[in-house]
Amino acid sequence: MTAGPVFSPREIPFSYRGSWFCLSPVVGENDYADDIHLVSHQTGMHPILRLIPTTGGTRAETVVTATPHTLTWACDAGRIDLAYEDTGTVRVRGEGLGLRLIAADPVLTPFSGPYFYRDPGDGSWVLTVYQTGRRYRVTLLRGRIDGEHGVQALGTAERGVVLPDGEEWEVAVEEYETGRAPYTGGTGFDAVVAAARAEFEPFRDAVAPWRSDRTPAAELAAYVLWSATVRPAGFVTRPAVLMSKHWMDKVWSWDHCFNALALAGGLPELAWDQFRLVFDHQDPTGALPDSITHSEILYNFVKPPIHGWALRRLRSPHDGETAEVYRLLERWTLFWLGMRRVPGRPLAHYQHGNDSGWDNSTIFDPERVVETADLAAFLVVQMRELARLAAGLAMPDAAAMWGREADAMREALLTELWDGERFLARSAHTGRTWHSATLLSHMPIVLGEELPEPVAAALADGISAHLTEFGLATELPTSEHYQDDGYWRGPVWAPSTVLIEDGLRRAGHTGLADEISARFRALCEKSGFAENFDARSGTGLRDRAYTWTAAAYLILAGAHERNRDPMTAALT
Repeated sequence: MTAGPVFSPREIPFSYRGSWFCLSPVVGENDYADDIHLVSHQTGMHPILRLIPTTGGTRAETVVTATPHTLTWACDAGRIDLAYEDTGTVRVRGEGLGLRLIAADPVLTPFSGPYFYRDPGDGSWVLTVYQTGRRYRVTLLRGRIDGEHGVQALGTAERGVVLPDGEEWEVAVEEYETGRAPYTGGTGFDAVVAAARAEFEPFRDAVAPWRSDRTPAAELAAYVLWSATVRPAGFVTRPAVLMSKHWMDKVWSWDHCFNALALAGGLPELAWDQFRLVFDHQDPTGALPDSITHSEILYNFVKPPIHGWALRRLRSPHDGETAEVYRLLERWTLFWLGMRRVPGRPLAHYQHGNDSGWDNSTIFDPERVVETADLAAFLVVQMRELARLAAGLAMPDAAAMWGREADAMREALLTELWDGERFLARSAHTGRTWHSATLLSHMPIVLGEELPEPVAAALADGISAHLTEFGLATELPTSEHYQDDGYWRGPVWAPSTVLIEDGLRRAGHTGLADEISARFRALCEKSGFAENFDARSGTGLRDRAYTWTAAAYLILAGAHERNRDPMTAALT
């Protein structure tokens, strides 16, 4: 049995499926501390405890590494190991190195900052934290406590406990609400590690049964998804894969579709939870929220309607849910047709780049309230899926109606936004049109086989111009607006890659689809699972542990392995 991939917690947080906290030096957006912190993601992202290894009474310079089941600090003086016992508990064991467990959250006022006290019942040390509304308990299991700081102090004071160096010791650290029975710790540390491994490996085997030496990043991609999953709490109504347990600790209303697709083959129930989660918060007009996290739902923007595209690749594990899914998808589609169309116009519009998911794409530079070709294409696909669902529910009139609506929008897309060479964007206010060097203009390739062959060929040529050594640049590298770290103005992104690869394949441009898949998979194997990547160097950018990037790798690698090996396809 192998230990699994070794990674840096600076790149990928160390966490556990279901847990709302992680271990990482990332304590805020692009904010990296010197030390590993226990970071909670309830009520936002909050560093709670600093874990500072010591030797000779001073901070030890250690190498910090992680596997899916163990986080380790090591140097010549000794080592510290940490493992999750369950979603709310970690065990920490030291041999030779000491450890300072110190409160990290700032004091807001003398009465609303962290408060530290010794429990007179079981002798544990408890930190209450205003920012999360939770408690963090340290229980000594073996060895001794070498010191304590800030017990019952108010105001600014260092708070925490010190484990001695040069000795062996072990503690448990728990996150909980108001009360919990004393921690007993009957299981040995090695058994805790073995149990954590046993939790992860079936997940890995389910989502990547096809993995081999040809897919060297598959196990780590599975870990990124597994470790970013949280149990239901607050506004998160189902087990949910957050985008990250760094600062992008939310579920956005299109990101979740890619995570669902990556999980669908081996974990259909969890995949379905990902798809359905945002629909649990659909508003009265049918709109989906922009994002959801533990203590916040945002409705000020929406996200693109890719849900029909996703649903046709994702089937419910429960046949009885078809009618409900039809109703939810219909309401989401009617929002766009009823709330986002200028009266008398056939095409829907975005009100801001954020609605498209491509926040700062150059297509929105002239104006923000824009009819775009990608939106029309997504809605055509979604209405086709509604027609399919209606037919399966023995609703022939609804099926025919959605077929007509899809036909009409496809016709409007081709007659009103296609200029014979490329797709244009159009002002929802004035009707003026323009073009942009953004990859978003080529997104109608998602229509695949529905596109006239000359249009599909022109789109394929345009997409090829965006293809760098590392994948599809979201802005032409020759554009005056291209930026290496420009968010949607240059970098390679996972969702655009998966959507375009799928559309090209269905449009018959399989060679280009294969090349895009191969370059993106190689990029992840080289640079990990960053939020996006420099299209000219391949460097990972922004949040470095993004689940939809890991999901895209699993989707593309799994499809590639199944296509090259009929036996693998038969088994998965």
